[in-house]
Amino acid sequence: MQASSKSYLLAIVCVLLAMMTIQTGASFAKQLFPIVGPEGTTALRLGFSAFILCLVFKPWKHLPTSGNRIPIIVYGLSLGGMNILFYYAIERIPLGIGVALEFTGPLAVALFSSRRKRDLFWVACAIAGILLLLPDMSGQDSLDPLGVALALGAGACWAGYILFGKKTGTQSSGGATVALGMTVAAIVLVPYGGILQSAAFTWEIIPLGIGIAILSSALPYTLEMVALRNMPSQGFSVMMSLEPAIASFAGFIILGELLTLWQWLAILLVIIASVGSSFSNAKKQTT
Repeated sequence: MQASSKSYLLAIVCVLLAMMTIQTGASFAKQLFPIVGPEGTTALRLGFSAFILCLVFKPWKHLPTSGNRIPIIVYGLSLGGMNILFYYAIERIPLGIGVALEFTGPLAVALFSSRRKRDLFWVACAIAGILLLLPDMSGQDSLDPLGVALALGAGACWAGYILFGKKTGTQSSGGATVALGMTVAAIVLVPYGGILQSAAFTWEIIPLGIGIAILSSALPYTLEMVALRNMPSQGFSVMMSLEPAIASFAGFIILGELLTLWQWLAILLVIIASVGSSFSNAKKQTT
């Protein structure tokens, strides 16, 4: 096997492992909700993730300039909002559906930045998927309306995370930027979770928090960086589009969450829209 083929295979394995670890982390995080709630779980994840990433990337060596500080602050607030809203959402709805609805954020950024008429098809696929997931209050398998709204809110924060992540410029390295953003998010949400769930925190919870931080942030981010060095961004985006399906399987295996046929169809439509958007953006960049 040629070196390039081995590198590409390594990248594929890294992307798959990254998606598996982050959704496994989300599944374990959901199991902590009855103990410390979404607020306490978010505080543990962000606090330990910021600590680990700062140790690894040493962001104090890549501090932003004065003109670059506001985008990094908003980037960090978007990151924090994405985390807390997503955890609030999956407290009420299945993990796979939460991820599919959250995916509307980056999907909207990709599709609305395009002016190609053919991309309207991918928009239609995404809208159809969302409509299938919207709560049917009369149905036996209806979703919690607030859970759906919170997942869409997490998607909006994800869109802000992407847009302001680009605006941070090249003043900081990629890892240092994420470490700074995670620190901003932790500064806001660790006290919030600590105050609301102070009575629930025990020393037995700390190792679980560290494990969730590693699975949900530190490890997948490292794997994604390795993957991006060894495969085109288009291939990376297409593979990441499978994340709602992987989240659904993780929710089924770890949490016992069963989805209906219509919900699986909705997730498939979101995945199709995401894959199509990835190919469309790649073609736009080469023309």
